[in-house]
Amino acid sequence: MAAKQKTLDDLFLHTLKDIYYAEKQILKALPKMAKGAESDELKAAFQTHREQTQGQIERLEQIFELLGKPARGVPCEAIKGIIDEGTEIMEDFADSPALDAGILSAAQAVEHYEITRYGTLKTWAQELGLTEAATLLDQTLKEEKETDALLTRLAEARVNVKAA
Repeated sequence: MAAKQKTLDDLFLHTLKDIYYAEKQILKALPKMAKGAESDELKAAFQTHREQTQGQIERLEQIFELLGKPARGVPCEAIKGIIDEGTEIMEDFADSPALDAGILSAAQAVEHYEITRYGTLKTWAQELGLTEAATLLDQTLKEEKETDALLTRLAEARVNVKAA
């Protein structure tokens, strides 16, 4: 018997599971990043993003519910690698003036991963006629872009200057 042809619906669900897993891992990593950061502003940004991430996970759970599927993640090697890299930076640059710049760069790598995933999922949801899912994904995409812009402002205004 021939294997079932995979569809955009299948790819959408797989990618939704991927970002769900990623968000759960990010939720665990953010307190460690906040603790490792020296700048109070960077610590606060991580705390705020942790709260946002909890809301983003809830939105993903709403989308799973809309699809009639259980909210389950699939291991995401990309986010594991990005988080591991951030941990390595925190260890290698501990007690260094470049520590916050390194942590911030790792955080932006996470944001950029999330932006690509949410942008893709939003587009696919629109293509599949999943209007409510597309709206929820767009809300998260906007938050991720705002967080990325905040991190850029922190880097340019203070963190990178201190590292130099």
